[in-house]
Amino acid sequence: TASGTDIIRVQSPDGMKKIPSTKRETAAAFLKKVAKEFGFNSNGFSIYLNRNKTGEILSQNKTLSLLKIKHGDMLFLFPSGSSGSSGEVMDTVQEDEIDQYLAKQDGKIYRNRDPQLCRHGALGKCVHCVPLEPFDEDYLNHLDPPVKHMSFHAYIRKLTGGADKGKFAALENISCKIKSGCEGHPPWPEGICTKCQPSAITLNRQKYRHVDNIMFENHTIADRFLDFWRKTGSQRMGYLYGRYTEHKDIPLGIRAEVAAIYEPPQNATQNSLELLEDPKAAAVEEIAAKLGLCKVGWIFTDLLSEDTRIGTVRYSRNKDSYYLSAEECITAGYFQNQQPNPCRLSREGHFGSKFVTVVATGGPDNQVHFEGYQVSNQCMALVRDECLLPCRDAPELGYAKESSPEQYVPDVFYKDKDKFGNDVTFLARPLPVEYLIIDITTTFPKDPQYTFSSTQRFPIENRDVLGETQDFHSLATYLSQCTSTVFLDIVSDFHLLLFLVTNEVMPLRDSIGLLLDAVKTSNEDLAQTWKKSEQWATIEQLCSTVGGQPSSSLEYGAMGGPSVPASSSAMWSCLHCTFMNQPGTEHCEMCSLPRS
Repeated sequence: TASGTDIIRVQSPDGMKKIPSTKRETAAAFLKKVAKEFGFNSNGFSIYLNRNKTGEILSQNKTLSLLKIKHGDMLFLFPSGSSGSSGEVMDTVQEDEIDQYLAKQDGKIYRNRDPQLCRHGALGKCVHCVPLEPFDEDYLNHLDPPVKHMSFHAYIRKLTGGADKGKFAALENISCKIKSGCEGHPPWPEGICTKCQPSAITLNRQKYRHVDNIMFENHTIADRFLDFWRKTGSQRMGYLYGRYTEHKDIPLGIRAEVAAIYEPPQNATQNSLELLEDPKAAAVEEIAAKLGLCKVGWIFTDLLSEDTRIGTVRYSRNKDSYYLSAEECITAGYFQNQQPNPCRLSREGHFGSKFVTVVATGGPDNQVHFEGYQVSNQCMALVRDECLLPCRDAPELGYAKESSPEQYVPDVFYKDKDKFGNDVTFLARPLPVEYLIIDITTTFPKDPQYTFSSTQRFPIENRDVLGETQDFHSLATYLSQCTSTVFLDIVSDFHLLLFLVTNEVMPLRDSIGLLLDAVKTSNEDLAQTWKKSEQWATIEQLCSTVGGQPSSSLEYGAMGGPSVPASSSAMWSCLHCTFMNQPGTEHCEMCSLPRS
């Protein structure tokens, strides 16, 4: 140029920047300029003459003119550890097994020859019978019932399809925080610029979902969880443990199969839940992993009796109220951020989450229904960066925080129709939470499945308020009730295995691996081998010791199970409606019928 300054364009995954330079400038000095402009350290990137990563420009004393770089040229920058093709961005990421499996599947929707519209032979194809892509919206809308959200793997196929095969496709995690390391001005609140300022967020309905179906293996899992509400009237929360499998009703779909529910320590009332610190959390995760399970979601109840005589519940969550409250959306977002979804197409190595939310609540028929949800990736970002608050007086509304000297919050918008039917953009203060929710079908199979095959019921953890405790006394009762001669069936209970590992008298953390393998693979011979171990002999000895000395609050009935005597000062269960009543009362507080 006339002034002697050349402009060199540098293309990076974050966009293009123009770097001023001179013909006599060395490559080393030019690379320092690029590092400062893009906010990298000196060895955090590589620059190439060509997009296919050939002709690397090294830090040397040769001038740009010697390297044949002239005014207006385009150079290509790739951050260290990444490559030009986004499909290879994070090859080191260990994706979930189901993701690895679905990535290898064809995914196309094959159609038979249409006898009326197809004019070709048996081996030919035309527009009426050519296979459809898994993200075909018209096909998904015509399913019964229609599918509003394509599967996540179908969405990836859409991104990586086309002529360039997704060469520049990348999944970006939304950030609501100011980018660090901007040196051109003082830090917030004194200064901010377009380079470090996070973009405004316009909330859109997410086109895909990470999980397409939730399935409880059998009704017993859910019934045992609901027992707490039936007996106390208080709400309950639990973590869902299971596995992710292929959901064949939707192209490249993923199903979360629930095999067990773990109930952590909590304080509950009829209309509130408070989670307490869980000292056993790490042990539960370890046991689940050894059983081939992982934490796939959480479940909570929102139930209120309508008519106790016929067992109906109130239908409170509907289009006229809300499906998930803002507080529940924020909690779901918090859990989803704790359980990110490993993904190779994201530079951070993770994108979104497969963690699901299930609500046990009253349906239109006044029976208990299980409704499944996730919150969108936009909601996850707002929760992670602490930008979203619930409204105290309106559970269906959230509120985007305003910027303060301590925190910059980007503007959050959503679109709605005004009274004339026009699309209008509103500031998310307040925000209807349906913009953040994705619904997921929740089902039970026609043929029940059992990861844990025990027919007897060992007490569930953290239910001391019901008088149900996990101790060697309850273990002795459980073993005396087991009629099966198959040892594997006796020990195949998630709550029993958890007790064996975490009890304070004789924890079996290090020596139970063989038994967990036996339950995981349904191997009776392996279970019998473990039964002959010293540990099981000690446990049987402990059970026989406490079995001969029933605790003062319990007597043993004809079946060997504990029954509460009339004179007991403990809570008692009504024979008619199973409600747990306070000690000393002679009539049920729920159905008013006499105690006996």
